[in-house]
Amino acid sequence: MVKLKRNPITKITYIQLLLLHIGMGVLVYLAEFASKFLFIGIFLYFLYRVFSSGNKKDEVLLAAGYIMGYEVFSRMTGGALTYEFAKYAVILFMTIGMFFKGFKRQSWPYAFYLLFLVPGILFSAMNLNYGTNVANAIGFNLSGPICLGIAALYCYGRKMPAARLQGILLAILLPIVTTATYLYLYTPDLKNILTNTESNFATSGGFGPNQVATILGLGMFILFSRFFLIKNRLVNIIDLSLLGYIGYRAIITFSRGGVITALACALIFLVVYFYKSGRRERSAFVPKVAFVAVLMLLTWIVSSVATMGLIDKRYANQDAAGREEQDITTGRTELLQTELQAFFDNPITGIGIGKAKEFRLERLGEYAASHNEVSRILSEHGIFGIGALGILMISPLAFRLRNRSNLYFFSFYVFWFLTINHSSMRLAAPAFMYGLILIAVVKPNAKNSLRRKQA
Repeated sequence: MVKLKRNPITKITYIQLLLLHIGMGVLVYLAEFASKFLFIGIFLYFLYRVFSSGNKKDEVLLAAGYIMGYEVFSRMTGGALTYEFAKYAVILFMTIGMFFKGFKRQSWPYAFYLLFLVPGILFSAMNLNYGTNVANAIGFNLSGPICLGIAALYCYGRKMPAARLQGILLAILLPIVTTATYLYLYTPDLKNILTNTESNFATSGGFGPNQVATILGLGMFILFSRFFLIKNRLVNIIDLSLLGYIGYRAIITFSRGGVITALACALIFLVVYFYKSGRRERSAFVPKVAFVAVLMLLTWIVSSVATMGLIDKRYANQDAAGREEQDITTGRTELLQTELQAFFDNPITGIGIGKAKEFRLERLGEYAASHNEVSRILSEHGIFGIGALGILMISPLAFRLRNRSNLYFFSFYVFWFLTINHSSMRLAAPAFMYGLILIAVVKPNAKNSLRRKQA
C-alpha cells in the first residue's frame, strides 16, 4: 500500500496543489480568456519537464494524465487550441516517451490494432458524401482509437513503483478539482433552472453533461481508491471531502453514465483490494467501506433535496411528472441499431470512418454522432473493426495472466469498456486509462530506498 510520510511538508505540498487548482478554476471563471493561456502554459511546462529529465521517471505519463484530466475543462472554457487537442497531446507525449524508452516487443498486438484502423481511412475517402470534410471526419472519429493504441504501446509492461502510479492518478485528479471549482461558480440556483429530468447543460458548465459526468466520475473513483491506499489522516479527510463534493457535481449533471461507471469501478476495486490486502488492511476494511457508504448516501440526499427530487426520478427512468420513460438509454439504442445495420450491410470493408453519421441521416433523418465505440468501429471498419476490438478485449487479459501486480487493472478495464459504451471516445480518458491497465507495478529498488533514507 502507498504510505505518505506524516510530516508537514507532505501535507502542505498536497494542500498547496489543491489550492493552486482551485485558484485556477476561480481565475478562469473571472477571466475566461485565461483558460487558453493556462492550457498553453501547462503544455509547455510538461514538454520542458519531460525533455529536461529525459523521461527517467515516466514524466510523459504525468504530462498525458494531467492534460487528459484537463481536457473537459479546456473545452468547457474555450481553452483548447482545437477540439481534439488533448488527444493529440497525449499521442505526442506517449510518442516522446517511446523515443526515450522504446516499447516492449510483447506489445506487438497493439501495432496490429493500429494497422487495422488504416483501411477505414481509405473507405472513408471513397464513401463520404461530396462536400464532407474528410480530414475532420477522420480526425474526430480516429483520434481516440489512435490515442489508445499509442498509449498501450508505451504502457505495455512498463514497470513502476506504486507511488509513481499514485502520482499519475494525482496528476489526473488535480485538473478535475479545477473543473469542479468552476462548476460551483458557473452553476446558477438549481431551483431556477431545473424543469425536467434530462441531462442538464447549466449544471455542466454549459458543456456536454455526458463528458462532464465521465471525467467527474473518474475523479470520484480516484479519490475513493486513495482513501484505501493512502495512509495519511489529513489527506484522507481532504479526499473524502472532495469525494462528496465531486460526487454531488457529477450527480446533478443528470448524466448517469459517468456516475454508474464510477460506482462499478469502485465495487470492483473493493473486491480486488480485499483479496490482495493483508490482515491489518482487512481489519479496517469494513469501517472504511461503511464510512464511504454513509458519505455517498448523504451526498445523494443533498443532491435529491437540491434538485427537488428530480434526480431520484432521473435514476428511476422517469420524467418530471413521474411517468416511466420508454427508452432508458435516451436514444442510444436507436443509434446502436443503425450502426449495427451498417455493419451487416458492409461486413467486410465497413462504411468508412465518419460515414456512420451520414448513414444515420439517410435512415433516420438525424445527423448524430455515435455514443457507442463498439458499434461505431464495427460499422465503419467492418471485419477490421472486429480484429481491432478483439485485440483490445483480449490482450489486457492475456497480460494479466502473466502479471497480476496492478491493483487497478480490473477497475481501469471496466472504466474503459463502460465509458466507450455510453460516451464513445469523445474524451482522451478511456484511451489513457486503458494504457494504465498495462502498467506493471513493482516494489521500489532496495538500494534506491536506502539511498533516499540516508539522504
